[in-house]
Amino acid sequence: MKSVKHIMQESYLDELKHKREQSESPHGTLAQDNYQVNAAHSELKPSVNCPLCEDRGIIFDGESARPCACMRQKRMENLFRHARMARGLLNCRFEAFRQEYYLSQANPQDRSYLEGALTALHASKEFVARCLDDYHGLGLILIGPVGAGKTFLAAAIANALMEQEHQVLFLVVPDLLDQLRATYKTDENELDLLDTAREIPILILDDLGAHNYTDWTRNRLYSIINYRLNQQLPTVITSNLSLEEMEEHLGARTTSRLIQSCRIFRMNVEQDIRLRQYQDREKERKK
Repeated sequence: MKSVKHIMQESYLDELKHKREQSESPHGTLAQDNYQVNAAHSELKPSVNCPLCEDRGIIFDGESARPCACMRQKRMENLFRHARMARGLLNCRFEAFRQEYYLSQANPQDRSYLEGALTALHASKEFVARCLDDYHGLGLILIGPVGAGKTFLAAAIANALMEQEHQVLFLVVPDLLDQLRATYKTDENELDLLDTAREIPILILDDLGAHNYTDWTRNRLYSIINYRLNQQLPTVITSNLSLEEMEEHLGARTTSRLIQSCRIFRMNVEQDIRLRQYQDREKERKK
């Protein structure tokens, strides 16, 4: 009977013999070399996001070629990124418009708020339809108190247009004013920001309110509005100011050009929609 030590020695010698025969065999050496080359190639080959075109953007079919669907997705991502919209506004859609928020709880028969909101909704949809055909023309001003759904409609306009691959820039006015002031105090190029706001096909100015305007920032806003009026580039504006208050804060010449270049719609609610949404959310959690 063989000892354990003897069995282990025989096993070790058999393994050495097998390796030697494999290394001396041309087929064994070739197979081993191919394996190493393939392994190295696999490690060097970069990963791809699109398996259809391997990130080339083009799918080859025999002698013909066609654009890959991933290119439209990339264009869409770029449009949404350059629009500078807040993440929370990317889901705003016309079909999500809630009519019940505009019904009076104190007087259910009063439909004046709802009628005004539906008029603004219809005008927003018309604006999108016109821009898809030719974006040159009148813009929109949505006026009303805080929480009336003005920003929701403006964001729904932006999303509908970007889904059809139209360029939109969504600027919150207080942020825009801060950026303009920052360019005044630093080496940042003010003209880059102003030129983009002037020349973008569709500009949305959200929350045009009673901010701390200076003559310098008023002149910059006037420059944007006046350029777009002259070039017939539409601007969508949301504001909690009346036209009289706009004239007080922005000046008569800027307000006059806004009236000339935009259709104006007023939206009213009995209660701030954000507060209503908060109350509804809390009710759901308690169920």
